[in-house]
Parts: sequence; structure tokens; C-alpha cells
Amino acid sequence: MNLLTVENISKSYGELVLFSDISFGINKDQKIALIAKNGSGKTSILNIMSGKDTSETGQVNVRKGIKISYLEQEPNLDPNLTVEETIFATDNEILKIIAAYEKAVENPEDTVQYQKAFEAMERHHAWDFETQYKQILFKLQLTKLDAKVSSLSGGQKKRLALANALLNKPDLLILDEPTNHLDLEMIEWLEAYFAKENITLFMVTHDRYFLDRVCNEIIELDNNQLYTYKGNYSYYLNEKEGRMEREAVEQQKSKMLYKKELEWIRRQPKARTTKSKSRIDDFNEIKQRAHQRRKEHEVQLELNMERLGSKILELHNISKSYGDKVILNKFDYNFTKGERIGIIGQNGTGKSTFLNIITQQEKVDGGKVVVGDTLKFGYYTQRGIPDKEGQKVIDVIREFGDYIPLLKGRQISAQQLLERFLFDRKKQYDFVEKLSGGERKRLYLCTVLIQNPNFLILDEPTNDLDIVTLNVLENFLLDFPGCLIVVSHDRYFMDKIVDHLFVFKGNGIIEDFPGNYTDYRVYESSKVEEERENKSTAGEKQEKNWRDTSGGKLSYNEQKEYKQLEKDIQKLEEQKETLQNRFTDPDLTGDQINQLSVQLKEVSDAIETKTERWFELSSILEG
Repeated sequence: MNLLTVENISKSYGELVLFSDISFGINKDQKIALIAKNGSGKTSILNIMSGKDTSETGQVNVRKGIKISYLEQEPNLDPNLTVEETIFATDNEILKIIAAYEKAVENPEDTVQYQKAFEAMERHHAWDFETQYKQILFKLQLTKLDAKVSSLSGGQKKRLALANALLNKPDLLILDEPTNHLDLEMIEWLEAYFAKENITLFMVTHDRYFLDRVCNEIIELDNNQLYTYKGNYSYYLNEKEGRMEREAVEQQKSKMLYKKELEWIRRQPKARTTKSKSRIDDFNEIKQRAHQRRKEHEVQLELNMERLGSKILELHNISKSYGDKVILNKFDYNFTKGERIGIIGQNGTGKSTFLNIITQQEKVDGGKVVVGDTLKFGYYTQRGIPDKEGQKVIDVIREFGDYIPLLKGRQISAQQLLERFLFDRKKQYDFVEKLSGGERKRLYLCTVLIQNPNFLILDEPTNDLDIVTLNVLENFLLDFPGCLIVVSHDRYFMDKIVDHLFVFKGNGIIEDFPGNYTDYRVYESSKVEEERENKSTAGEKQEKNWRDTSGGKLSYNEQKEYKQLEKDIQKLEEQKETLQNRFTDPDLTGDQINQLSVQLKEVSDAIETKTERWFELSSILEG
């Protein structure tokens, strides 16, 4: 059943054409992701679909009677309401049913109206609404129901708007970067929620694991052409690679045909027949195809990094608290060359505070932070570029100089550098406030990297960056020889970049885990499984003792499986390491990076599956 159809919509700002004559449809139960580069108009498409903006051409047809919810990047909430009041101030069907029931209760003599209201409550499970909205709010860490919206952070407002959208139980849910401002546990909960709930989705997101696990269709907007892929993100990567190869072959054929027709054109006399004119028209089409240039530039990142000395950064028993809330409790760590640390933990556990402390933007309550003489931080914060009225893109870079030093004594002009970051000469003279969210983040990333740091700190660098830019940034970071700390909710990004984790568990507890995010989730799952097995074993031990005197033994086939699993896991780990090492090849193309990423995910998933089974058999053996 078709829910919404987009027909030939277009959007431009002056001479800048974002997209034109775009058409597609959304059917019930589809979970579609729209992928495009920053500045291509993804958010504009969502605004037009939701009715918040209008198209210059065409129309959007919505099936009569369906309910649509739209989660914007910057939700517009009433600042005077509390969190709980915001839930009740929405146009939610369940709330209308509850209101009708409460009115019927006040007029018990009208038995017919009461019966209708009661049946509606039963039919829509409205009795559980309070439990439902509190569960969702608590999952999204909005526990202070009486807190005013005006007191909430930008991330908390986004999560409150998400809770409203979910509670509305729409026929079609449109989402603009839904995982921004969610921590890893929230994202995994949201994935499970969408798997369980029967909701039709249309979203823009850069979270590639989320795309893989939630979406069943990808629509790519590339050079004003729409390409549809009937599968998840991994399927899209494989199919897109095939499409690019076919297009390259077709372009080569067009070039050869163009040369042949060009010779014919040059041989023609001035007076031409009608037939010749027709062929000349065809020639002009061939010429256009042959000279087509795909606008697939890649961000080129190059640093003239300062040399790191033997002493880099030392943290000696540092402590930090805000009132009764403990962030750090005598934390001790010495950084070494080439450290690649990922930081994870729930919102509010002190991740950003930790970064501000090591960059000496905040003072510690106790302990000591010792910074090496040669250390030069590059700190990408969530604040982004400070707003300056009337500032143009080129002016942002020229604050660091008209020429920027590169490797081996070379230098590059501010204009050339911006071109490497996908800002063409025309775009460089646009005002910063007119840039899309992703373009602003890309410009900010440029300002951090051109200062040639040898210790990079990236606090949520993946928010609003398109997938093309993310792949190139990952490739650069894999080659970056300095120290690196990353705070990110992008699990795909973390798995590819970091070697070990600082896990912020709250109350000043920080666990140093030797592995990436997927490794950590496997480890945590095995702990939960082991605890479950121990409880189960303890409960059943007395009952089984008189029946089975051979407890803790594996059958013959289980013994064989157990030994084979150990061999398989070892081979997979070696395969994973080989794949990770291949990412360091500077000559890898974007498509090769994508292919390797898919392979790495498949190997990581296989390791996770086999490891879970190994722990299961191991717990029996040790029992």
C-alpha cells in the first residue's frame, strides 16, 4: 500500500540548484534511507515531504487518513513546558482517547458514551500509555519529567522530540539524523525498537551500522539522479560498486563513439541533408555523455605534523567532581606514541569533561596533568565554528594565513585547501551561515587539521558528515601517525579507527578495554551470558545432582565443536587483523575502502557469533 508519493520536486537557492525533478514513492512497511553528499538538499527533501517547506515544481501526494511524524534536526519545542507536559501537548491520538474516557467518567449517567470510551481505551491499549511514555523517556535518559524544556541541552531536546515521534505511533515516520545526540546504548535500543514495531520509516542518517540493521532499502541522490537499492547498507555498497564499473565502461564507449563521429563531422560539407542534421543532433548527445565528469571529488587530507617527543601526556591520579557527581577518581594514565583510543559511555558520565581536562580547558580537583613540550593538540569539539556575522567560507581559512604549510616544505593557498575539502571557488564566497550542517562541520574539521596537530581529539566528529567524507576521514585517521582520541556514537567509525577503549561507567569508574566497540559488546554479552548460566546452574544444581553425576561434561559432538570453534576464531582474528592492516594502504580508492569495510563487518560478525557459542560450551565444560 502506497503511503506517500513524491513527484518531480525541485529546490534551488538563487543560482544554486540542490535537486530538480526528483520522484519516488514510499510503501507500507518500507524502511528507506536517503543517502547523498552534504549540501545536496537531503533535509530540504524531508521538509518538503513533511509539509514544512514547498517545492518549486511537482507535488507530494499523501494517502488520505495516514498519520505522519517528522523528527527534525533542530526540533521546535515550547520552552515553557516541562518534559512531561510536552508529551501531553502533542496531537497524539491516544491522548484524545484518554481525554474522552476521563470526560465519560465524569458523566456516568451517559452509559453509551462511557461504553464507547471504555472500548476505545481497550482497543488502543491506552491504559498503558503512562508506562509507555515513561519507559521511552527513561531509555532516552530524560528522567526529570518536571524539567523545563528551556533548561534542556540541544541533545536532550532532540531526544524529547524523538520520544514524541515514537509515542505518536505514526503510519510514516520521517527522521533527520535520528542517532545524533544518542549514546551507543540508546542507538542499540532504537534499533531493537524499530525491529519490533511495525513502523514505515524514511530517514537521513550517516550511521552505517544503523543503516545496515534497520533499513531494507537505500535511495541514493547522486548528481541529481536517484538510484534505488533494495537492501541494507552492505547490499548498497556492493551494488553501487557494480553500477560505478558499468558507468565507467559506458563512458569509455561514449568516448570512442565520440571520436568516430567527430571524424565524420569534420568530413561533412557545409550544405547538409536532413539525415545529416539528425546525426549531428545525435553527435551532440554523444559529446555530452563522453565529456561528462562525475563530481566525485574526495577530501584530500595532508598534515605537516609536529614531531612527538618521548614525553607526550601524563595523567597522575586526577580527580574531578561536580558536587556529589564524581567524574574522575584518581585516574592514572601515560599516553604513548600512536595511541588510538575510543571513549564510550552514557551521556553525562563525563566524556567531554575528560577531554577538556586533558586539553587544560578545565582544572582538576586533585592530581596532575603533565603535557610534553612537543605536544600540539587538535581539538574538534561539538561546539563547531563560532558564529561571526557576515563571515565567508574563505575568511574562516584565511584567519590561519593565506598559505598553509604541507609536508616536505610544500605549501598550499587557502583557496586550494578549501577545494580539497569540497568547497569550489564559488562556494568559498558563500556566507558561513548559509552552509548546511554537514558543510559547516566539514569546514570546522578543515580548521582543526590545518593547524598540523600531533595529538588529535575528536568529540563526535561524525555528526552531520556525509558517508563519502566519513570514508575519507577514516582513511586519513588510519594513516595519522600521532595520538588520537575519539568520542563517537558511530560504531562503524569506532570499529575501524580505535585500538582500545576508555569505557566511562559513571561514578568515576573508567575501564580500559583492549579492543574496539564490537569486541567490547561481545565481551559484555559473554559476561551477561555467563552470569545467566551461573544463576541457572546454581538453581538447578541440587535438582540435577541425584540424576546426573557427570555434570560439566560435553558430549562427543560438542567436544569436537568446541575444539573447532577455537581454531575458527583464531583464523577469523588473523583475517580481521589482515583486513585492518589493508586499510593503511594510502592508494586505496573509496570503493575499495567500502568493500574492505563490508568484509571487515562480516568477519567481525562471524567472530561475535562463534565466540558466543564458545562461551556457551565453555560454561558447560567448567560447570
